[in-house]
Amino acid sequence: MDDKAPRPSGGSGPSGTTFVRMIRKQTPQPRWGGRRYTRARLSLSDVKRRWVSRFGVFFLYCLTFLAVTPLLGIFIYIVNKGIPGLNRDFFVSLPKPVGETGGGMGNAIVGSGILVSLTSIIGVPWGILLGVYLSEYASSRLARWLRQCIDQLSSIPSIVIGLFAYAMIVVWTKHFSAWAGTFALLIILVPIVARTTEEILKLVPQHIREAGLALGIPRWNVTLFIVLKGVRGGVMTGVILGIARIMGETAPLIFTAFNNQYGFSGLNQPTASLPVQLYTYAISPFEEWHQQAWTGALVLVGIVLALNVISRILFKKSEVRRD
Repeated sequence: MDDKAPRPSGGSGPSGTTFVRMIRKQTPQPRWGGRRYTRARLSLSDVKRRWVSRFGVFFLYCLTFLAVTPLLGIFIYIVNKGIPGLNRDFFVSLPKPVGETGGGMGNAIVGSGILVSLTSIIGVPWGILLGVYLSEYASSRLARWLRQCIDQLSSIPSIVIGLFAYAMIVVWTKHFSAWAGTFALLIILVPIVARTTEEILKLVPQHIREAGLALGIPRWNVTLFIVLKGVRGGVMTGVILGIARIMGETAPLIFTAFNNQYGFSGLNQPTASLPVQLYTYAISPFEEWHQQAWTGALVLVGIVLALNVISRILFKKSEVRRD
């Protein structure tokens, strides 16, 4: 054995500290660009990386603030303008003639409820079934054709949809009606629900479908009672968002359901709605109607906000259940 070889302990060999120093001297240091890495250089790089990270986080906070500020500003302004006219009569009373104080938008609230309910009863099952077909039979030629049609319908402006419903229903029946308004809102609601349902069903792993089919369960049973039931929270989120969308539509209803200053008189008659009543009052020259328009805007924004919050809660619950 070589007597000059370093020994960690014992005899006349070097001590532990001296042994470590000798190892460090004999071990080649990594180089980059002809320079050795030093503790100070690594520390400077770490500080630079931290400052870049902090700047990035600060920049993201600024973007978030800029995105949220318009929403908060609109909501605060509408609350400030609409609160003075918020009372019981606004929800239960009919509109008063020009020059008389008081009155409300009870007929418009009831009319919006009827239009949205009728549209949802017809459009929600229709849209969900379309979404199921697009997801489960995605490779078929009919599914590809339907997907293109639905995408095109989603991109059509609502006023064009209103003109189409006017030409198809109002001109044919010779009068405005709730059915015509429902037809126009259906064209808006069904594509939203169908595409949302399709995207939610795509999140279900394929092996779940295969497991059900391996047990001998019919495919329609697997789709409706296993796949669709497992993501019902996400599907309901899309449904509620679609309902919130049609709740605030004005242009299609102007050409179809029109308006009615009195109470609801039937599905074959002109029907008042909150967005159209709000628009009518907002463009009027009367201060009393302006105040009711701001209050109607507050109620409409509150309904849409409540629907969005409910959809988020349902989606969160479906995520927790899936985990």
